[in-house]
Amino acid sequence: MTPSAAPATTNYTLGKTPAYEHQPTVVASVRRLAPLMADERQRVTIAFVAVILTSLASLVAPLVISRTVDTFIQNRDFAGVVRQAALLLSIYLVSLVTTYVQTQSMGRVGRNVLFRVRNALFTRLQELPLDFFNQNKAGDLISRINNDTDKLNQFFAQGLVQLLGSLFQMSGTAIFLVSLNPRLGIAALLPAVGVAIVTRAASPWIRRTNVRSLQSLGSMSGEIQESLSHFKVIVAFNRRDYFREKFGAANTHNFSAAVASGIASGMFIPLYGLAFTLAQIIVMAYGLTLIATSQLTVGLLIAFLLYVNSFYMPLRQLAAVWATFQLALAGLDRVSAVLALESNMPVVPTSDAPPSAEDDVLTFDHVSFAYPGGTEVLHDATFTLKKGRTYALVGPTGGGKTTTASLMARLYDPGQGRVLLDGRDIRSWEPEARTQRIGFILQEPFLFTGTIRDNLLYGNRRHQHLSNDQLLALLEDRKLDALLRRFESGLETPVSATGDAISLGQKQIIAFMRAVLRDPELLVLDEATANIDTVTEELLEQILERLPSSTTKVIIAHRLNTIANADEIFFINAGAITPAGSMDHALELLMHGKRES
Repeated sequence: MTPSAAPATTNYTLGKTPAYEHQPTVVASVRRLAPLMADERQRVTIAFVAVILTSLASLVAPLVISRTVDTFIQNRDFAGVVRQAALLLSIYLVSLVTTYVQTQSMGRVGRNVLFRVRNALFTRLQELPLDFFNQNKAGDLISRINNDTDKLNQFFAQGLVQLLGSLFQMSGTAIFLVSLNPRLGIAALLPAVGVAIVTRAASPWIRRTNVRSLQSLGSMSGEIQESLSHFKVIVAFNRRDYFREKFGAANTHNFSAAVASGIASGMFIPLYGLAFTLAQIIVMAYGLTLIATSQLTVGLLIAFLLYVNSFYMPLRQLAAVWATFQLALAGLDRVSAVLALESNMPVVPTSDAPPSAEDDVLTFDHVSFAYPGGTEVLHDATFTLKKGRTYALVGPTGGGKTTTASLMARLYDPGQGRVLLDGRDIRSWEPEARTQRIGFILQEPFLFTGTIRDNLLYGNRRHQHLSNDQLLALLEDRKLDALLRRFESGLETPVSATGDAISLGQKQIIAFMRAVLRDPELLVLDEATANIDTVTEELLEQILERLPSSTTKVIIAHRLNTIANADEIFFINAGAITPAGSMDHALELLMHGKRES
């Protein structure tokens, strides 16, 4: 007996708060984005040089002021005071220029990094399989692309250089304080030690609250996206109140999470202010004592007060920067969670398989499949589709017809067994080559915003460079021109992604034309005529009959008249695929399957 299939799908669920038992360091967290800054090395270098010059200017200025007070003012040397004032003005002008340079440079870096991160994020989303999008809300993904990446932009544009510049300035100031007078310098730095201990202890909690805030924002975006995309149904069933309640709950949760995040991120502002005030009091009291005992000059006391300001002012600014940094790290966690995902459907090397018959198009070789957490949809299914034949898949709702068709198009991979396309494992085909061979028309086809021409030629490299006249000639040759004439503006008929301007039946017609134009070897129609009138359905059947004799067609339909001309019928239910033989036998199996359901 064949063992049960392992789930063929992967758990791609996002949105869970990361574990924080082992907190990454600041450097390690920033390093994860280093590849995205590779092309910005010159601007970053310029910004860091500017930061160093700005910090050096702030370190030199108090010494100039101290020397002016102790030397020139006490000696009533007015000319010396003027020279020192000119020197001080020059230092401040240099600081002004370097501050401007660093702001402009890092602003450009932030925008470029934002551009690259969003590109990388969207590209990775495009590479992920259908499983991922079935398990995650579109609104949360949009929030990751828009909101979370913007937090990174704010950090790179404003916080990174300010953070490193403040650390450099504080380190330099601490050295100057201890060098000028070790005892007074250490006394001035004592409040900073307490702040550092509290900051380190509180950082994991702050980061968790910021992650929860961003997650709640993503959840709220998901609720908005869900309600707006299904607004017709909401209006039709008059359930505005239901979605108002759902949005209200999501908004309330986001409000609570945002308030908690704001409190956590802002808690350092008064703490750093308190440390600055304590340091000033300590320096004044201890400094005056040292002056009274002739161990310190007035000029050096003034320098100490200025250095205390230079040390604690960046510390106070870091309170705001730290909030931005924690938000950036939280955003980085959510962005990295997507960037770290790998598709569970890679292209595998071609394996040596027994040669198949020349007319075999697609084969299920002992295929089993189950969704995560669910029962098997298919169990040990084996069958072969031949070239040029028409097959019908029938069965009760939920029996596995669409899943079977999805496996044919490799929207999923089987948990056990193989699907062979033209004698090769379907997993070994490159996506472009596979999709050129397989046409898939869904029951609810998706159209892209643009025109009918744009949608007909989407992904069709062979015909995308045709002019309108050439495309019309091609449509006429395929007997599709009658379908196009149903649209008043022909190829230039506008189409929107929401499909509000055209009916569902018209969308199915466009999707049908798009699939036929690709000349697929295998054409799968999953309830492709469910919303089309009888006359149009007959026209589509005539077009299908004119397809090349080598085209294999697979039709999934509930209406038995649409499968009456099938060469072979398969009945799918309870994990089994059974050849049904005649139409009467298929009807008997279908009725029996419905009674069992």
